[in-house]
Order: sequence, then structure tokens, then C-alpha cells
Amino acid sequence: MCGFVGIINKNGTAAEPALLEKMATTINHRGPDEEGFFVDGPVGFFHKRLSIIDLSTGRQPMDYGRLTIVFNGEIYNYIELRNELLAKGHRFTTTSDTEVILHLYEEYGEGFVNQLNGMFAFVILDRQKNQLFIARDHFGIKPLYWYHDERMILFGSEIKAILAHPHVRTEVDQENLYEYLTFQFVMGEGTMFRNVFKVKPGHQVVIKLDDFEITERKYWEPNFKLDRYHTEEYFIVELRKILEETISQQLRSDVPLGTYLSGGLDSSLVTILSSKFLDNKIQAFSGAFREGPEFNELEYARVAAKAANADLHEIYPTEDEFIDLLPKLIYHLDEPVAGPGLFPQYIVSRHAAKHVKVVLGGQGGDEIFGGYARYLVAYLEQALKGAIFESNEEGEHIVSLKSMIANLPSLRQYTPMLKSFWKEGAFEPMDKRYYHLINRMSSLDGLFQQDFINQRDDKAIFGKFSGYFNHSDTKSYFNKMTHFDMFGSLPGLLQVEDRVSMAVSIESRVPLLDRRIVDLISVMPAGMKFKGGEMKYLLKRAIHDLIPEPIMNRKDKMGFPVPLHIWSQNKAKPFINDILLSKKARERNIINTQFVEKLINSEQPFSRGLWGLLSLELWFNQFIDK
Repeated sequence: MCGFVGIINKNGTAAEPALLEKMATTINHRGPDEEGFFVDGPVGFFHKRLSIIDLSTGRQPMDYGRLTIVFNGEIYNYIELRNELLAKGHRFTTTSDTEVILHLYEEYGEGFVNQLNGMFAFVILDRQKNQLFIARDHFGIKPLYWYHDERMILFGSEIKAILAHPHVRTEVDQENLYEYLTFQFVMGEGTMFRNVFKVKPGHQVVIKLDDFEITERKYWEPNFKLDRYHTEEYFIVELRKILEETISQQLRSDVPLGTYLSGGLDSSLVTILSSKFLDNKIQAFSGAFREGPEFNELEYARVAAKAANADLHEIYPTEDEFIDLLPKLIYHLDEPVAGPGLFPQYIVSRHAAKHVKVVLGGQGGDEIFGGYARYLVAYLEQALKGAIFESNEEGEHIVSLKSMIANLPSLRQYTPMLKSFWKEGAFEPMDKRYYHLINRMSSLDGLFQQDFINQRDDKAIFGKFSGYFNHSDTKSYFNKMTHFDMFGSLPGLLQVEDRVSMAVSIESRVPLLDRRIVDLISVMPAGMKFKGGEMKYLLKRAIHDLIPEPIMNRKDKMGFPVPLHIWSQNKAKPFINDILLSKKARERNIINTQFVEKLINSEQPFSRGLWGLLSLELWFNQFIDK
């Protein structure tokens, strides 16, 4: 787990080691253990290493014949791949997964990426082909950004490293700003910075160094062509097998490791199953707030810790820490981030870093297995629509109104969502209804100046959303929703996962985001995955013997809420006023400061309005103003 930067000077001028080092210094936190650089004429790399595998000989940039690589991530099946290469006559000088990547490229060419199981972002210089080969993992767990103009191509593990180049102008991408306000993330390759792009998940890029031609190719995506041959029992057995394999592989480490444990189903699964493969007690880390029971789910984390025989570390973030750290956190994140949960997540990660260097968590389970309440909300309306109009847009009955009744109490705490959802547009096509469910603009009424809002192109944003939602192979509403969430919104959540862990120099692993799991789940008939409208139906059946009953039967999903509405009336109030009501904030002509003054004094529990404004204004302060 590391960070790296790179430069390609199109005019042939040699890359400058001092400039590379300046860029890499901005991401020291990603790799405090070792550093190294490589320059070959106009191409230059600088690498910062966090040593996890092969502590003594895995240094980067790494050379192998005509090849040089900089790599960030972990290849979990590297031992199996290494053994295959040894059988083919390859000889290794290290025991690192980095060297395995180089040998795979030599043996199989660019198609080798399909053999990798892990989280990764890497750049390989191939001097024989005179090209750069770049790839990012299937889900975008590990970040990689790039910038290009008529003079240069730059890339880096974080945007701030690219912005450190003296010729890069830091400018807001206005279209993506509106997209962020709509979804609280930016879809696809775009970022909040003009001319700075993401390498998309599941994609590889080839840059020819003779003419700087850039070719992008998708090397993987889920297959939604339904498998109607296998039974539900088959899928349950296969899922359990893969879960055990992936967690046992992801426990490979030459340094101490632990788990994040919230008390939810996914983190409990990861902790309990991890404990079965370890000889020593696992260290588990959980956070809560002392402001009230609605901000504390430690009772469930304790149940899971007991089942795993884990040492549970209980961490309580405070209002003072929020005031002190929020600007620093926004800097680490590169872009404004939707949910305030990143703050307690950082505090828990900071504590974990005192004890371990690798932490496994449950991120991705909601997107893969269908764990969001909005799926049930969407299907409740769909079932009503089918019953009233005697129609079925999906071509088959996934759930009926009758079959959903037992699971509807799960929506009790989501009545505000139901009221907003049915306020307008009932029974429209599926894409418009799901867009309404995830579109945050209606909740931002009054927060922004009307002239600013009038420039937003809702039709263009909806069109981009539809491209992800209406996947050509998906007919079921469920698959359309989960596909969008996996490739539209999940990368934004993974950005937080990566940044808050790397900010304190620990590696965060997400074993539920294994390509094999998604390949299995995506071909299942949707009625099997969402039987009776039960969230995470199949996952629960696969792990029913592992998870304690209080966790398995929870209906009060919490998700790390922050008591910001309480703090905004206490010590944090002057801090919030200084940010949102400052002269600079007013001069942007974005925020409606009169409305914001009222909001500060009347923020509702669990609302994201105040947080969203703080995150956005601090982002302007940290990056655009400077």
C-alpha cells in the first residue's frame, strides 16, 4: 500500500527528480516507510512505500528487464500466481506481489490484469514497446488520477500531488460541481477539478510515447446474463466458499492486522470470519458518540466481538476533535465528501494505527447484496404500480406486495424518505424514480443562490445517470439499482475509505469487494437476491450460522451518524459560522447566507445539509483559494 506520482514531458525534456519529489511530498502519509524515484528521459516516477508484504526487498520503482513499475495496492492471489509463473520458468528476486505483476505482464501481455484479485493502481513503463500501461482495480478501491495538456501528462495517487506541479492551474469544474451537489459524488472519470480525471475502475489505459496516443479499455464489468440453471442452494454454498477464500487470502500480511467493527452485518461477518483463520486474537476497532443512544451501536459491536473472541477497542470522537480536524480531513480527501461519517471513521483509523498496520472492513456489502432501504422503498412503489395497472416493467415478478409485508417494518425509520419520494412523480419509469430517490437537490432548497442553481443542467446530469442505471443487460429494477450503486456511488465511498486510512498510514482492505463475489451474484435471478423484499437475503442465508441473532435480525441500521445538530449549538457554532458566513463564502455567490444562518440554528438530526455546506466551503478554502 503506497502512493506514487509520475511525469511525462511531451517535448522530450528530461523529467526532473526534484519536481517529482515535490509532488510526492504531498502524499508522504501514503508511504512513510521508504521512497524511491526513476527517470528515463522524459518519463519519471516517484514512489512512497507503506511496507506490508516483503518488507525488505519490495522497494519501488521496481525494474525487471525492459519494464519499470510503480504500484499501489495488494494482489491477494499473488502467491498462487507466483507459483504458476515459477512452473513456467520465471525466476524471482523478491517475495513481493509487485514483482509478480511484472512477470505476469511479460508472460501474458496486457490481458494479464484479468488474472489479478486485489486492489490496485499501477503504471508500467515498457521500454520495448515505448509505452505506459496503466490499470486500476475492478471497483476503484485504490485511487489513480491523471492530467494531460499539450506539454505534459501527469498522474498521481491523490489529486493534490498533481496540483503540486507548477504548471497545473487549480480550477473548479463547474459541471462536476453541480453533479456533486446532485449526488454528493461525481460519476465516471470526472473530478471537481478541471482537467484532472480518474482512471475509471475496471479500466486500463495505454499511452504511446512516440505520438502520445491514449487508448482506454474496459477489462471487466459484471455479467448480468441470468443463470437460471442453478438453484438458490447452489448460490448460497458458492458464496460461502468464496467469502471464506477471500477473507483467508486478505489476511496475508507481514505486519499486524485488525478489523473495523461497527456492529452491522458486513463488518461483523468480516471480523467473525477473520477470527476463524487467525491463531491470535484479532484486534477490532469501533466508534461511537457519547451524545446519545442514537449515535451509539456499540452493543452490537460487543456482541460480534464476543462471537469472534476479539479484543474490542471502543473509540469516542469528540466535538473538540471535530473542530480541530475537519479542515485537515477535507485536505486529505481532495474533494468535498457527502457524509459526516468520514470524521469518526478517521478517528477510529487513527486509533487503529497505534496497534495495527492493516485493517479489514465491510465496505461494499450494501451495494453488492442490496442493503439499502431505498431498494425496498423503490420496490414498494413498483409493487403498487404493478397491482394497480396490472403491469410489470421487469418482465417477471421479483416481489409481490403480499411477499413484502413482513419486511416493511424495516422502513419505519425511513418515513422522511417515503414522504419525499411520493411527493411527486409517482409511477414514472424506473430510471426517473431511482434518480428521484438519490437526487439530493430537493433537500438543498434555499441553501444556494437562485442564479447559481439556474445554471445547473438537470437534463444532462440525468442523462449521465441513466447511462449507468440502464445497463444493457439488466432488466430487473434491483440489478439496475445495484449496478448504478456499484459503479456510480461506490467509488465515492471508497475514496473516503482510502483517504482516512492512508491519512494515518494504515492499509484498509475490503474483502466483500472481491470480483468473484460480484461475478457470482450478478448472474443470479433478482428474485433470488431480493426475495420478499428482504435486504441482503442471500448473504444472510450464506452466513446464518456465523452471525449472532441480535445482529442478523437488526432493523435499526445506523451507519455512523454524527451529532452535528447538537454541536452546532455548542462549541462548534463559532467554528461553523466562521466558515459558512465568512466574507469569502459570501463573495462566491453560491451559498444563500441568510438561509444558512437559519439552518445553523435549526439543523435537524441526521440531516446532511449543514455538513454538505461545510465540506464544500472548506474544499474551496483548501484548494481553490490557495
